[in-house]
Amino acid sequence: MSIQIARIESWLVDIPTIRPHKLSMATMGCQTLTIVKMTDSDGAVGWGEATTIGGLSYGPESPEGIKSAIDTYLAPALCGKRFDGPASLAAAMNLPVKGNSFAKSALETALLDLQGKRLGVPVSTLLGGALAPSLPVLWTLASGDTARDIDEGKRLLAEGRHQAFKLKIGAKSLAEDLRHTQAIKEGLGEGVSIRVDVNQAWDAVTAVRGMAALQAIGIDLVEQPVALWDRAALVSLSQRFVLPVLADEAVADAHDGYALAAAGFTGAYALKIAKAGGPAQALKLAHVAQAAGIALYGGTMLEGTLGTVASLHAWSTLPLGWGTEMFGPLLLKDDIIADPPRFQGGQVTLPQGPGLGITLDDDKFRFYQRK
Repeated sequence: MSIQIARIESWLVDIPTIRPHKLSMATMGCQTLTIVKMTDSDGAVGWGEATTIGGLSYGPESPEGIKSAIDTYLAPALCGKRFDGPASLAAAMNLPVKGNSFAKSALETALLDLQGKRLGVPVSTLLGGALAPSLPVLWTLASGDTARDIDEGKRLLAEGRHQAFKLKIGAKSLAEDLRHTQAIKEGLGEGVSIRVDVNQAWDAVTAVRGMAALQAIGIDLVEQPVALWDRAALVSLSQRFVLPVLADEAVADAHDGYALAAAGFTGAYALKIAKAGGPAQALKLAHVAQAAGIALYGGTMLEGTLGTVASLHAWSTLPLGWGTEMFGPLLLKDDIIADPPRFQGGQVTLPQGPGLGITLDDDKFRFYQRK
């Protein structure tokens, strides 16, 4: 369906986290969402979100930079023009603006939400159709304290909310990280799936030692153990160990996915709509992975509900061998969405309404906007 964009607006929204969230490159106590509103020539509205981690500590795009790219460059290039879908929108954005995939992802999401509402179908239908009404979702234990992480994991298991967990390691020495990981693995029990995310913290030599020890402990998956640029080490690790390697920062889009697969990588790819430039763009990476026999994982930038739901609509169209980590809204103390999806039994439910299938809470949206 053809949409003529009349207006694009954006806001920064700051929401505290329920606890400090410790990664190898930053400790988060608040998450900033860049929220986009796209209005068409008939007055219909679509919403999008772009979210990164820790300002500029994770990557080259910050919330402030995302908003600036949208307001200063992308909105003027798009307003007044007509688009039939994500392909024509991506072409129009890529011509005047290089990179800035997070900003482009928010705008692609908003267009899909708008189109879905106008057509009366979910975004998942626009992207190919959902395979199931819910998706598996894990929880990340990242308080930085071993005993606290074990208690948190046991509580969530008892509540039935999650059945698999990821640990954030890499900020401490290898010996400390291994002790932390083994204690949690033993504390939560043999039947619980434990994965780790190193967030690029190891060099190639440390990664070999770490992978060997993690394999012996019984860890199920190791995410991005080396720097994103060290493609040779990532390929070597994936071939050397039975323990699977998950490429995250190393595979932003379909071009990265093709290059890594062609080099002989045998692990899995973490999909993220923000890295790829939008839900439809992330599916291009997924299709490259499927052609190469590489497994898929639905990744998060710790988005709020809006960005999480946009990702879920895309992931629902795929067979995800490693499930998802779309727990971002659960890490936040509050929500700007009035009807968030339900997390229960290790699953998250995909909204079924038109577009993204969610509604903003106007009062909370205004309350958390950065003044």
